[in-house]
Amino acid sequence: MNSPEKPRVSRFIPGIAWFGLVSFLLFLPGSKLPSVDDWLVKIYFDKWIHAGLFCVLAFLFMYPFIRSALTNREKWYYVIRIAMAATVWGLTSEFIQKYFVPGRSFDLFDWAADSFGASLALLVARYRFISRR
Repeated sequence: MNSPEKPRVSRFIPGIAWFGLVSFLLFLPGSKLPSVDDWLVKIYFDKWIHAGLFCVLAFLFMYPFIRSALTNREKWYYVIRIAMAATVWGLTSEFIQKYFVPGRSFDLFDWAADSFGASLALLVARYRFISRR
């Protein structure tokens, strides 16, 4: 899949910037995180935040491929790999929090929310932007 129509690196700047912001937020020490009301805890607000952050992260990296002149098969190839990479990054970030960030811990449900967000981006890319010919 060495097609000359691959997107230019400059098209990934929004994704790279979002990756930096997400990483900054994920690696804030626990003492720097705001406290939340009980009702936000009851509706799993932090999981929705994780899903949203990773949905946007994955989609911002998918979008340059979606808008490229690649074939639909090639677009799908890259979109799937980006979703998988976002999911792996979610798991990696949980281990980094556990071992290197004071006051933070590994949360399997955070990773599930990260994976859900990446999967949602994959579904949006597939059914909204990549035609099914």
